[in-house]
Amino acid sequence: MDMRKHAKPAARGRRQASGPSARRRMYLVAGLLGLTATGLVARAFDLQVVRKQFYQRQGDARFLREMPIPVSRGTIFDRNGEPLAVSTPVTSIWANPSEVLDNDQRIPELARALGVNADELKSRLAQRSDREFVYLRRQMSPEAAQAVLDLGIPGINGQREFKRFYPSGGVTAHVLGFTNIDDHGQEGLELAYDDWLSGKPGAKRVIRDRMGHVVEDVEQVRAPKPGRNLTLSIDRRIQFLAYSELKNTVDKFQADSASMVILDVRTGEVLAMVNLPTYNPNALDSSRAGQRRNRAMTDVLEPGSTIKPILMAAALSSGKFTPTSPIIDTTGGHWYFQGHDIHDTHNYGLLTPTGVITKSSNVGAAHIAMDLDTTLMYDTYRAFGFGNSTNSGFPGEASGYLRIGADWRPLEKAILGYGYGLNVTVLQLANAYATIADNGLMHGPSFIKGAETPSKQIISPEVAHELIAMMETVTGPGSTAPQARIANYAVAGKTGTAHKANAGGYDKHSYTAAFAGIVPATHPRLVGVVVVDNPSKGSYYGGMVSAPVFSRVMSGALRLLDVPPDNIGRWYVGGPLQGTGGLAGSKPPVEAPIDDAPIDEGTP
Repeated sequence: MDMRKHAKPAARGRRQASGPSARRRMYLVAGLLGLTATGLVARAFDLQVVRKQFYQRQGDARFLREMPIPVSRGTIFDRNGEPLAVSTPVTSIWANPSEVLDNDQRIPELARALGVNADELKSRLAQRSDREFVYLRRQMSPEAAQAVLDLGIPGINGQREFKRFYPSGGVTAHVLGFTNIDDHGQEGLELAYDDWLSGKPGAKRVIRDRMGHVVEDVEQVRAPKPGRNLTLSIDRRIQFLAYSELKNTVDKFQADSASMVILDVRTGEVLAMVNLPTYNPNALDSSRAGQRRNRAMTDVLEPGSTIKPILMAAALSSGKFTPTSPIIDTTGGHWYFQGHDIHDTHNYGLLTPTGVITKSSNVGAAHIAMDLDTTLMYDTYRAFGFGNSTNSGFPGEASGYLRIGADWRPLEKAILGYGYGLNVTVLQLANAYATIADNGLMHGPSFIKGAETPSKQIISPEVAHELIAMMETVTGPGSTAPQARIANYAVAGKTGTAHKANAGGYDKHSYTAAFAGIVPATHPRLVGVVVVDNPSKGSYYGGMVSAPVFSRVMSGALRLLDVPPDNIGRWYVGGPLQGTGGLAGSKPPVEAPIDDAPIDEGTP
C-alpha cells in the first residue's frame, strides 16, 4: 500500500484542530468587548451615580470653598450719640502650611513681613502641615496685611475681620469692658449685650486657584446680619469730668483706688461711672487683671456714716422721731455700750435728729438705732436695696451683705446705725440716695438710655422731703461737708469716713472716705457718690477728700445738663445770694469741716 495515500487525511486533521473558526473568534472578541463595555458602564455608573457626591466633594475641596462673610459689631454710643466703641476693619493672614513649606526658601521674607521669627514660623507650619488652614497673624492693619499678600507666596491668604476700638480709652473702660480677638464681649456691657451687638456672620461659596486665591464668587449661602447699635445712658462729657477730678484726687491724697457714680434721679439711668486705677482697653496686654475690675459694681465697702440718712428714714417712718425731736444726749462724745466705746470726734452735747445728721454723731445714731424696732430697721435697710443686687444687668455685680435682722445682737444693731456690719456697692449706695431724692420712689438703675425699669415706693414723699432738708445742713456751717457746696445750687448729702476691715478687725490707719449727695436739693435731678479708698497723704475724712470731688464734678454736670440754678427768679433780679438752704455764693467756703467720726479700733 502506498504510504502517501494514508498521509493526506492526517494532515487535514491537524489543520482543522489548530484553532477556533472565524466565527468563534468573532464571538470571543465580541464577548471581550462586551465585558469591557460592561465594566466601563459599571465604572461610569459608580462614578456618576453611586459615588458622585464623594468625588464631587473631593473636587470641590480643592477648588470650591465656603468662606465666612464677616459682620461689623454694633457701635456703642453715649446718650448724646457720641461713639464709645466702634469696629474697624482689619485683615488676618492665614496659610495652607503644606503649600508654604513647598516654598520654604521664602519663609524668611514672610516672617519679616509678619514681624515674627523665621525658625519659629517654619516650625509652626511643620507642626500643622496636615491642616489646610492656620492663622499666622490676626488683626493686622489693612496696609500691613497687603504688604504680606503682595509677596505672592503660595498658600498665603488674607481674611477680612473687625477689631474693636474704644475712642475714650480708660475713661469708659470699666463700663464698656472689652472683646476678645474673635470680637465677642468679655467684660462689662460688651459682655452683657454681646448677643445684641454681635450680629451673625454670613457665608458664601468661592472658587480658589491652586495658590489659594479667590477667583470667583459662586453663591451666597447665608446672608450676613450686622450687629445692632446700642445707646447707653452714659454722658461722655460728665464721664470725662468725673474721671479727671477723681484722678487728681487719687494723686493728691495718694489713695489706693477710687470710684464715682452719678445717677439721674428721675429715671435711675447711670450718667457716669468711673473707677481708678483704670486700663486701656485698646492695649489689654499692658494692664493687669485687677485694673479691669469695675469696683463700683463688684467691690463692697462698709458705708460708714453715709448710712445715717437710711437709719433716719426708718426713724421718721416709725413715728417716734421727727427732724427736731426727741432730743438725743451725746454729752461727752462717748457711749460705753456692752463693753465698747462708741464715740464721736467732739462732744456735741444735746442734739436733735437733724443735728445727728449735721454733726455725723455716731453716739446719736447708735441711740436712735437702739430705740427702733429691729424688724422695722432691718426692713428699711433691705427696702433701700442693701443685701440685694440692683439687677442692673451688669456682669459680676455684687449683692453686698446685710445679716438677717432677727439675728442682730444689740451691739451689732447699734453699730449698724452708723454704717458698720454691712457691705454695699457704690451703685447700691447711689441708688438708695436717688430713692430719697425722687420722693421715696426707687428706680432700677440702668445703663441703657430710655430703658423702662421697675419702680417701687420705699418711703413716703413726706419722709423723703424731711430727709433732704436734714441733709442740706451737712453742707452748711459747722457741718462735715461745707466743701460739697456748689455755687447757686442747694446741696443735700452725707459724709462717711470708715475704718477698713482686716483679718484682725479694723485697721486704725486705713480708711474709706466717702460722700453721697443730691443736687439741686430743692428740685433733685442728680445723685453722686464719691468713694476714695485708703487716702494716705493729708486728710482721710470724707468731707475733706470726697466732698470737693462731688462739688466740682456735679457743678459741671448741672451746667452741661442745663439745670437751672435754685431760686432763679431772685438771682435774675439781682437780689442777694442766699446762704445755706438757698443760693450759695461763688466763693468756696472758708470754714473747715468738722471731723466725720470713725469708730474706735476695738469695734467688732
